[in-house]
Amino acid sequence: MNTETSSYPISLAQWSLHRTIRSGDLDPLDFAGTTRSQWDIGGVEYVNTFFKDKVSDQTYLLELKKRADDHGVKSLLIMVDNEGHMGAADEQELKSTIDNHRRWIDAAKLLGCHSIRVNAQSEGTADQQRDRCTRGFHALMEHADEAGINILIENHGGLSSNGAWLSSLIRTVDHPRLGTLPDFGNFILDWNTGESYDRYLGVSELIPHAMALSAKSHDFDQEGNETGTDYPRMLAIAREAGYDGWVGIEYEGETLSEQEGISRTLELLVRNGCHTT
Repeated sequence: MNTETSSYPISLAQWSLHRTIRSGDLDPLDFAGTTRSQWDIGGVEYVNTFFKDKVSDQTYLLELKKRADDHGVKSLLIMVDNEGHMGAADEQELKSTIDNHRRWIDAAKLLGCHSIRVNAQSEGTADQQRDRCTRGFHALMEHADEAGINILIENHGGLSSNGAWLSSLIRTVDHPRLGTLPDFGNFILDWNTGESYDRYLGVSELIPHAMALSAKSHDFDQEGNETGTDYPRMLAIAREAGYDGWVGIEYEGETLSEQEGISRTLELLVRNGCHTT
């Protein structure tokens, strides 16, 4: 790969439209069609909480897949939240967590996704949390192997937002289907104090294991640049590491409408060498 000129395909994370979906103005079944018709984006990343009661509903999932296929949109991954702690210390809690995530692995396979995104939540010291998460991921990877689905951990608060800790967890589990989904902006170590981890260092540490990449955005200046993240610098880190996947728009701002925020992020990514499909 030519790291100077590699152009990444752009996808859209469903979370970018969470207010529109929750208000009832967008049916989750229409997400892929809207992604194509409004922004001509050819890849989508689903969020499980918008169809959590449908995880085992094959009729619903096949309809979701059909609508994406009908618009020439690739279903890339499902972001999975609120299904238990992968680093649970209690045996029964861990078993429930693994069972819950297995269902989403099956749903991802039916949709034609390559991955599910999970969280590495636990408690205890850094070493204890690594050990507990290692046990949980070892248990989950057997089903991931059987289904042919990758498991991606996002920096999503707590120790998972410490790039050194999360990359060490990936190395410890040491499984080819376990990787990361680095998020440009989720490097908050403590939501109460606002303590954060350097986002550029964090992405540099996580990108060697990345199978997806989240371009988080909140606000933009008059030149159209994201005010909290240097996008050219982030994309340069990805290119220099040889990353060759999709870059997902995840607008989370409140100043602009979700639609305008997505459009601004799309323009910024295109200006920096990414492309729609």
